[in-house]
Order: sequence, then C-alpha cells, then structure tokens
Amino acid sequence: MSLTETSAAVTPESVDVSTDEGRDTVFRNVVARLSRQSVDKHFDAYADVPWDDPEMQVRADDPRFRLLDVDPVAQTDWYRSLPEAEQARVGLMRIATGMRIGWEFENVLQRGLLLQAFWLTDCEPEFRYLHHEVVEESQHSMMFNEFIARSGMRVTGMPLPRKVASAHVVRTARRFPGLFFLFVLGGEDPVDHVQRRHLQAGGLHPLVQRIMRIHLTEEARHLSFARQYVKREVPRLPRWRRTLLSLCAPVLFGVMTRMMVFPSRSLLRSVGAPVDQVRRAERSDASRQLLVDATASTRKLVAEAGLMTPVATVLWRRFGIAPATGPVVG
Repeated sequence: MSLTETSAAVTPESVDVSTDEGRDTVFRNVVARLSRQSVDKHFDAYADVPWDDPEMQVRADDPRFRLLDVDPVAQTDWYRSLPEAEQARVGLMRIATGMRIGWEFENVLQRGLLLQAFWLTDCEPEFRYLHHEVVEESQHSMMFNEFIARSGMRVTGMPLPRKVASAHVVRTARRFPGLFFLFVLGGEDPVDHVQRRHLQAGGLHPLVQRIMRIHLTEEARHLSFARQYVKREVPRLPRWRRTLLSLCAPVLFGVMTRMMVFPSRSLLRSVGAPVDQVRRAERSDASRQLLVDATASTRKLVAEAGLMTPVATVLWRRFGIAPATGPVVG
C-alpha cells in the first residue's frame, strides 16, 4: 500500500495516539495530506499577485494603510494627532517592516528545514513535505520583498543580536528539533492571528489583502506540520529534555510574540514615534489581550504535549502570554 493510500485509510480518531506507533501513523497521514495540498493549491509570488494592476499600486498616503486600533502605535496620542495621510505613511512603514521581519524569519526557517532534510534517511515521509515548505517559504520571501520595494520604504528587520542568534536557531533543527519547531510556531502563530484580524476588520489595501490571503493559505499547512511534529516527538524525549522544553517554551514565545506583533525600536525611530507612549500602550489591556490571543493555539498544543507544568504555567503568565487568572488553556 502506498503512502497516499495509507493516509486515505487512516484517521487520527481511529489510532491510539498514546503509543509511538500510533503517533507515527497519524504523522505519516498528516504529512501525506499536506504534501498533496501543496501540489493542489500553491502560489507563485509573481504569477499569482497582479503587481502591475492599477488598483494594486502603492501610495504612501492611501488611507487603507492606516493601523488597526489594536496596534500599540495606533493607541498613542501621537498617532491619533497625525493627519490622515501621515497615519497612512506610518501604517505602510509598519506593514513593510513586518514583511521584512517575516522574510528574515522565513530565511531562518528554510535553513533549518533543509538541515533537517539533509540528515533524513531514505524515503522518510517528511522529506517531500519539507521541500514543499521550503519552496513555499521562498515564494513568501519574494512576495514580501517585492512589496517592500514597491512601498519605497527603507526598513530594517530583526535587531542585530537576533540575526546573529539565528545561526544557533538553525542548528537546533538537527540537535533539538522539538525546540526548533516551537521556534517555528513562535514566529508563525502570532503573525497568523494578526493577519486574520486584519482581514476580518476589512478595508485593507487590495495588494496587502492578496498577500495576506496567499500567506495564510500556505502557512496553515506549515503550522499543521509543526504542531504534528511536536505531538509526535515530545513524548519520545527523555524527561530532562521535556522539562527543558517546558521551560524554554514560554521564554521563546514571550520573545517571539512581541517581536512579531509589537513595533521594533528601529521602526519607532524611523517614523518619529515617541517610544514612551508606545511602550505604555504595549502595557494596555488591549495589547495584553492581543498577546494572550496570539498564543492561544500554541498554549493548547503545549498542554496536549504535556509541557504545561506548574512551573511552566507561572512562566507563561509572567511573560504575559497567558491569562493572568483562570485556566491557562481556554
């Protein structure tokens, strides 16, 4: 029986996922389905985005680039006092900076996935899917970079120390893949949440909307693979590694979520935003709730993997990425 036939015949509900064999079966099933989907529905950064259509043209004063109210910058008196055209320019700068950070993150992700694929033995089911994902992430990077170029904005991405640290993140794909895929979720889950909020709010510039829809469609597969990998691998780890992972997870998500949903200091300098007002807005109830909401699906995964220990629960709350009271997983 082929891998495709096996995946069609097996459902997670019919398998005992408390065993290694059961988790392997579900993993193979999910990977085969994701690989088929990558063939059936994929996008090209240039063929599938009508960059040169008149309605896709980018103007810095277009009001459709204005920030959502939930954005910390939008919560400041400084931003509210700006003329509408200047609010749009700040919003465009924020979007372009986010895309720069996005393709830098995806560059790290691609290098880690290729390193992992390099060390696979023959015919392992994830080999094909890992390369599908690398191709899709490359398309996203080109798409993001093209938008930045057309925006006319000069942007910087991750802070230099985090760019330097990315080499260590890549190595975890081989040495500690469970941690690497939590890093993947740390970058992708918050962005997924924020982009969905933008689409739900409506009124987006059509080019931004098209890019977000393409990104969300393919990232859904990437998130599914990362979650399934964590579910398969974590139970196999020795106890000391599971303990380490349970402590690393809230620290990782505390840092990554803020990097993905809050503005960087370099962005604030470039638009002339008062740092004290923005940082105060980041401590508002709305901003705290954004952090909690952006990590909800990951907290659920961590709990299902047995990593939400009492000590870990305290850390998730201390880092502001879990409800301060009540259940940590809602």
